[in-house]
Amino acid sequence: EVFERQEIPGGKARSIPVLESIDDRGSQGTQGPAIAKWRRMKGHELGPHDKAPWLPGEHGFRFFPGFYKHIVDTMDRIPYGQGKVSDNLVKTTQLLLAREGADEMVLPSRFPQTPQDLKSSFDAVLKVLSDEIGVSLHEMQLFGGRVWQIATSSHERRLDEYEKIGWWDFIKASQGSEDYKKFFGHGITRSLVASQAHLANTRTIGNIFLQLVFDIIDPTIPTSDRLLNGPTNAVWIRPWLNYLERRGVKYHLDCTVQSISYSHGHVQSITVEKGGTTTTVAGDYFVAALPVERIAPLINLKLQEADPRLSHLSELAKNVAWMNGIQFYITHPLPIAHGHVIFVDTPWALTSISQGQFWPDFDLAKFSDGDTRDILSVDISDWETEGVLYGKKASDCTREEIAMETWEQLKRSLNDMHGRMVLRDEDLDHWFLDPDIRHDPEERKLEENVEPLLVNLKDTWRLRPDAVTAIPNLFLAADYVRTHTDLATMEAANEAARRAVNGILDRSGSGATRCRVWALHEPEILLPWREYDRARWEQNLPWEDPLALISIAKPILEVFEKTGTLSSINSRSFQRFSENFEVANNLTGLVNDNQTSPIENLLEVTKPVHSIVEDIRGMIPSDGGLTEVRPSSGVQDEEMKGWEGERKPRQSGRLRIIQKQ
Repeated sequence: EVFERQEIPGGKARSIPVLESIDDRGSQGTQGPAIAKWRRMKGHELGPHDKAPWLPGEHGFRFFPGFYKHIVDTMDRIPYGQGKVSDNLVKTTQLLLAREGADEMVLPSRFPQTPQDLKSSFDAVLKVLSDEIGVSLHEMQLFGGRVWQIATSSHERRLDEYEKIGWWDFIKASQGSEDYKKFFGHGITRSLVASQAHLANTRTIGNIFLQLVFDIIDPTIPTSDRLLNGPTNAVWIRPWLNYLERRGVKYHLDCTVQSISYSHGHVQSITVEKGGTTTTVAGDYFVAALPVERIAPLINLKLQEADPRLSHLSELAKNVAWMNGIQFYITHPLPIAHGHVIFVDTPWALTSISQGQFWPDFDLAKFSDGDTRDILSVDISDWETEGVLYGKKASDCTREEIAMETWEQLKRSLNDMHGRMVLRDEDLDHWFLDPDIRHDPEERKLEENVEPLLVNLKDTWRLRPDAVTAIPNLFLAADYVRTHTDLATMEAANEAARRAVNGILDRSGSGATRCRVWALHEPEILLPWREYDRARWEQNLPWEDPLALISIAKPILEVFEKTGTLSSINSRSFQRFSENFEVANNLTGLVNDNQTSPIENLLEVTKPVHSIVEDIRGMIPSDGGLTEVRPSSGVQDEEMKGWEGERKPRQSGRLRIIQKQ
């Protein structure tokens, strides 16, 4: 059985019906009646070509980067018509950076595949070289050096050191220009994780930034950015729920978990409130899929004593920020970019997507009164900076003021100084602000955000629990759990759920196939350098640019050869190694002479370095004359040790899932 707090399934990913006929703007006064009417009409049963007397709204738009594997694997298993839900993922081709008073910058969201992709790439390079974006080449080299350091750092160092360093300090933002701070300091952290650059930890920001970069530069990955081809519930959540219900799952909506009862070493039951009635629900296994701010108050003293790590949840629950959406319904098609837009210098850290172009099977003219032709879905990620229209923070604004301030910031970024008008007031038909933003009954004062977002602040990994707790029948499946993904996303929540399922299978003694869990992938070409840094980390030494190794390694090998240490090594492999070494050494000297950036160094040197690694493997004799050293997979594996918990006696029974997202 599943107990869901919302009236519509899907947690934060859910679609929300917007009844324009009652001027529904997401307030408590209108959203309740709108959902009630939608449920009476069995709105979830309408197909993409049916007439719908509402508009599709949402908590925030969906984003499926190329490195997402867990959530996509799940979507692969959900039937949808004659195919599967993952067929509803569509690829973008662009990422647009919009700035007030400056030309936009269009970047490809994938490895260049078309002449237009190449042109966009060259245009972006030219803008950087011409200092058009305001960031100097020296600053680009500074940032490139910081990224290079993360890419060549061991996973152990990232967890031990970078987890405790703020992104702002790591990239030396205080030494840079205002544009450097804007693009690489505030821009990345506010838009990506709704966090402040001074507080966001370098490990998380660096790892995710690398994943996004690798998605773009890898020609085998179709795109770094995917989204759904229709409203989330229509093309994903509802087909999923139908599939589960056909398999016997009972799904209860509009339920609130009040308490967790623990005794005799196990969770015995939970109390659930619905419509004013409280019910006690017993079970053999309990999976808590609640967000951290909801689970923390439920962890009583008995639970904390049973698993001391759960006592950290109250502190972790303080590390949340706001990232909530607003939708603008436009009277004509408005494909601003074929992908997401980042409004780099907006005070409220806005990002958007024009959805109509990606929804071919959903005719927006058949929604509500038929006036809408496109939906500009916007996320607001900074609620504590004063705006440009009213001079107020978003958290101090009324719903109307939030909408108009957001609209004004969008216009200033998109309507350029050459007179081009992308957004016009007369084209705005309706707007809808996330109902999670709660105001007082008079709609004057913002009182709370009922669904904030966990942010990865400095030194907070230690506060995060494992999916498998020390309590034999309690498991956690939410985005705050320790996972490879790390960042609070639906991908992290899915990975946590897989870990929880594996924990249940282990503790029940089941022989069923375990859920697959993926670590974040990084190019193998960087493995030798990460291994070198791991060795330095184990010796308590700081990170050192691994390119320096090339200038010192050959003399050392020559000494080994003179002393006979290498007598058992395959001579042909050593000769090939020497040749590749000369290439790498010459290239290193060349790029250093030209004062090129570390990123350019990487492109020039990695190929011969990879050959060197292969040559070293070839020098190891087959009879084991040299000891084989297996490279560790790093903290991505090391930090997971002990997560599975001890194997318990075989058990079986009922499963209760507590979901409150």
